[in-house]
Amino acid sequence: MKTLALFAALTLSAGFAAAAHATAWRVLPGSTLGFAGSFQGAGFSGRFKRYTAVIAWDPAHPQACHFDVEVDLASADTANSQRDQLLPGADFFDVAKFPQARFVASGCKAVAGGALTSTGTLSLRGISRPVALTLHFAPQGKDEVLTVTANLDRLVFGIGSGEWADPSTIGRVVTVNARLLLAPQ
Repeated sequence: MKTLALFAALTLSAGFAAAAHATAWRVLPGSTLGFAGSFQGAGFSGRFKRYTAVIAWDPAHPQACHFDVEVDLASADTANSQRDQLLPGADFFDVAKFPQARFVASGCKAVAGGALTSTGTLSLRGISRPVALTLHFAPQGKDEVLTVTANLDRLVFGIGSGEWADPSTIGRVVTVNARLLLAPQ
């Protein structure tokens, strides 16, 4: 039992040591956090106007990355007044009960083409599920540009209930996309 406790302590301390190598980044103006889906077979897109992101990343130690993102769901904007009035309601985001979504992840893995993946937990409408992100960090002088994509099954999170649950009306898959301009803190 003592050996197991010692192993757990060493594993945790190694994880904290790796995270200590990561640089903290702040999100600059001009960054976007968006989403895309389909309604009756036609594509649509939108964005969230308000969100916060705590990001730690070091190109030399990608395994030490960390993300903590909170999204103000009432800030969703699809440039369609009918859709924008429905999204905060109980059938979709239900912002009266669940005003924010949160994604938290620690650790990245390199994949083909210079991309990284990071799997974390998305909490949305009181439901928490693992979600995998595909990430690309690109240097831009002393700053970085982070592009992010993830595909979500909206029904797993209860988005679009009642008459909106039919995937032939609103597609099941929603793609989350971000282009974040980052500067070291």
